[in-house]
Amino acid sequence: MDVRLIMPGGVTTHAVDELPALLARDEGLVWVDVPTCDGEAVQALGEAFGFHPLALRDASVRNRVPKIHPYPGHVFVILHAPHFGSRGHVHYVELDQFIGERYLVTVHGPTNPAVPPDVPLRQTREVLRRVESGRFVPASGFELSYAIVSSISRLQETLVEDVTAEVWRLEQRVTAGHLGNPEQFLEELFQARHGLLAVRTMAALGGAIYGRLASLPRSVPPESVHLVTDVVDQFGRVRSVADGEREYLQGVIEFYKARTDTKMTIAAERLAVIAAITLPITALSSVYGMNLIVSDHTQAPHLVAVLVIMAVMSATLLGWAKRQGWW
Repeated sequence: MDVRLIMPGGVTTHAVDELPALLARDEGLVWVDVPTCDGEAVQALGEAFGFHPLALRDASVRNRVPKIHPYPGHVFVILHAPHFGSRGHVHYVELDQFIGERYLVTVHGPTNPAVPPDVPLRQTREVLRRVESGRFVPASGFELSYAIVSSISRLQETLVEDVTAEVWRLEQRVTAGHLGNPEQFLEELFQARHGLLAVRTMAALGGAIYGRLASLPRSVPPESVHLVTDVVDQFGRVRSVADGEREYLQGVIEFYKARTDTKMTIAAERLAVIAAITLPITALSSVYGMNLIVSDHTQAPHLVAVLVIMAVMSATLLGWAKRQGWW
């Protein structure tokens, strides 16, 4: 657990047992960052801040959907950031926040063991570097939270851009006809669509959560309302872009499916024509074949008659297939 006090003159690091004194100060912003919310962290947060036990429980377990719970003096928010894993899997990287006027508590995880340990901390570390360099000096917990959530929004936008580049590559392969292994190509198509859908879902749910927060004037200071509104707009933009790219990818998938279905239809028609031509030959040969084989000598008139009948029947069926439009 990292405890920091942000002042206009810089950032200082403190021990956990100093939290009551830091919170009692009249100046400075307290930022507590919890990489892993274990039992010790839950106890320390409960004693120092008096957070609700249900909120502390939610912060210590994995949550599948975002949440928002307003409490007297602070707001508890659960969000997710995307991380692309192997074989198209999208991990939901959880970030929990206790947002107060003069403090912010960020809790990471729990996460899937397949997610690298540094991934959940990227957004908070990015903001911390800006604070330590003096480029960003937040005056409230909502302002600091806004910077972190905006970083999550930018990450979502970047991932949509990455998936879009993959969609363009797949579209070029479809139009050029260079598909390679059809099963592998189809898997790549659906992996791209799954990535867009996952990011779109996170952005939509994040926008819904902050939209709810914007409708709670008692929970947000007046000077911070515009920050919450801007977060709603950021998530809405990511959702709209992801929706547009997903529709474009769906068009690529439908084009690929139409081309594949057309090829299968043409192949079936050609096979039907071949079957129609060879069917009478097969039928007659099965009836007369044995008699022709066991004869002492070839009976030319009989053989010619059989061949003529075969040709006439094949030509008749071929003409019928032509009238049906099979070829």
